[in-house]
Parts: sequence; structure tokens; C-alpha cells
Amino acid sequence: MNAGDSIPELRVTPDRYLPHRYAGASGDFNPIHIDREFATQVGLPGNILHGLYGMALVARAATAAGGGDPRSLRRLAVQFRGMGVPEQEIAVTGTVAEADGERAVLETVAEQGGKQIIRNAVAELGPLRHN
Repeated sequence: MNAGDSIPELRVTPDRYLPHRYAGASGDFNPIHIDREFATQVGLPGNILHGLYGMALVARAATAAGGGDPRSLRRLAVQFRGMGVPEQEIAVTGTVAEADGERAVLETVAEQGGKQIIRNAVAELGPLRHN
């Protein structure tokens, strides 16, 4: 892993029931995530994904780039900038900002439908596995 390298792209299409499963796993049962009728009544296009689900995708892409061991993720910071929706593909892309052989800093974004739902995400990995 070298500064300037692109990380492998992660593409995921959340199914229509993902917000319900994520609500159960996270304990966040806000109706904007699980009740389509409520979500549209408050001006949303339908039920929306949990922001932390998008953050989890960024973490997944970062750890995969670092060799796949989730223990290598030392720090993760993101900016939530848009709403994700079920049944549309999300793509996480990024580049290596810094690397010294034992530690790497990745800069990533998550996009859906041409819009960034997470940007300015920074993940620090270390120690890196050497294959």
C-alpha cells in the first residue's frame, strides 16, 4: 500500500428490508428508517438508511484494503452529507493518503445515485498485514 494508490471499490445494494434489520441490530427504530408512510409524511422520498450503516460500509472498505482484519482499523472519521435509500447501489471509493509500511491513512467517499452520502472519510489502519 503506497500513497496515491486507489483502494478496491466496494459496491453494495441494500435490499428493501435492510433498514428493518439494521434497526434491530442497532436499536435505532426511528420511523424515518422503517416506516415508509411516516418518512414520506415528513418530506423524505421514502424510508432512508441509517447513517451509521453507510459509515459501516466505509469501515468495511477500509479494512478490506488493509488486508481484511477488522482489528487493523484504528480510527475512523466521516462526514454524513446525504441520505441513502434502500434498493440503490452504494459505491465506496478511496485513495491512500499516507503509508509507511506499518500504518496507512485512507481517504474515502460513499456515493449513491451520483450523490455523496458520506464524504471526507478518513480511516487509519495499522499495523498492516504483509502478504
